[in-house]
Amino acid sequence: MKRNILRLSALASTTVLAGVTLAACGDSSGGDGMLAAIEAGEVTVGTKYDQPGLGLRNPDGSMSGLDVDIAEYVVNHIAEENGWEQPTISWRETPSAQRETLIQNGEVDLIAATYSINQGRSESVNFGGPYLVTHQALLVREDETEISDLESLDGKILCSVTGSTPAQKVKEALPSVQLQEYDTYSSCVEALRQGNIDAMTTDATILLGYSAQAPGQFKVLEMERDGEPFTNEYYGVGLAKDDAEGTDAINAALDELHDSGEFDTLVQQNLGGDEAVSPGTPGDLSFLDN
Repeated sequence: MKRNILRLSALASTTVLAGVTLAACGDSSGGDGMLAAIEAGEVTVGTKYDQPGLGLRNPDGSMSGLDVDIAEYVVNHIAEENGWEQPTISWRETPSAQRETLIQNGEVDLIAATYSINQGRSESVNFGGPYLVTHQALLVREDETEISDLESLDGKILCSVTGSTPAQKVKEALPSVQLQEYDTYSSCVEALRQGNIDAMTTDATILLGYSAQAPGQFKVLEMERDGEPFTNEYYGVGLAKDDAEGTDAINAALDELHDSGEFDTLVQQNLGGDEAVSPGTPGDLSFLDN
């Protein structure tokens, strides 16, 4: 049996962001590019609202999580480097299936939302990053005894979100698995809690957040194939296709984030450890050729 991944704690970032609002449709970028929005002083950033430790809208309306903090760092660093005033950030919820559309329609200026870089997505949008690397894993109930690894999902009901790639990767490797897709990860978690599905799969970072939010209810299992992680997931910051200047600015900000040690601090603050996270190499997308 595979060992459980160490649960992470201390999920909620203490960062409280001012001016957190729901962005109106198409209000900030208007096709002028991310840098123009930052210079103008109003930036719409897409993230998740239901992922503890990564992107979470708190009861008081503030935002917290690693992706939230990284997006804020990138935007403010770019403004500072150009001598612009720190802009106001409006947050927009960006479900997995809507991310490319929201960028293409100009409804957000950039997205940091556990946004794995892959070949298909890179044909529709640009990516700054990757800023971190994680791996696909499984979330099961604490008392689960039949599921221990990829092969033991044979015939089981597996959940992930619409527009996300992890469940489909499992389906390709194990055709007998029964896929159940929901709009949000939190819906998958509730279905797992109620016993309507057998397991949930996505990135280890996301699953560890949910596991730590409900102590004693769930456990996270590694997924391996031939002794290696089942997948490598490279998180990036999405922005409009062919916005080369904006992409370069994001990568420069992410380089500074890593070089300064601030990335490690943010991982510790939001996830309580780095067991499921490795730093990425901003600007290096060579993994897309593998």
